[in-house]
Amino acid sequence: MASYSELSPAELAAKLEAGQELVLLDVREPEELELCALRPNVHVPLGELAARVDELDPDRVTVCICHHGIRSARAAGFLVARHEFAEVYNLSGGIDRWAAELDPGMRRY
Repeated sequence: MASYSELSPAELAAKLEAGQELVLLDVREPEELELCALRPNVHVPLGELAARVDELDPDRVTVCICHHGIRSARAAGFLVARHEFAEVYNLSGGIDRWAAELDPGMRRY
């Protein structure tokens, strides 16, 4: 059975700096996205993902992001198990860990 992989903020930053084309799928609620976000991103709240999965390309490398990595792990598992996405990652620790480790100027909540 296919599965997703965990990706640390440093690993994600390295992929972005190397110019790797990634879909940053943010599954937080709109009000959370207004507080802080990695840009550019694709925003689909977790509760809408099942209905909107066709908006995503299963052949693109997708990194799921949420506040602490819990909802995004659910999203990553859903994309791999139910929709056969080829390469899916979960941002371990979410946007909060990204801010703590890589971007201290980013708003945390």
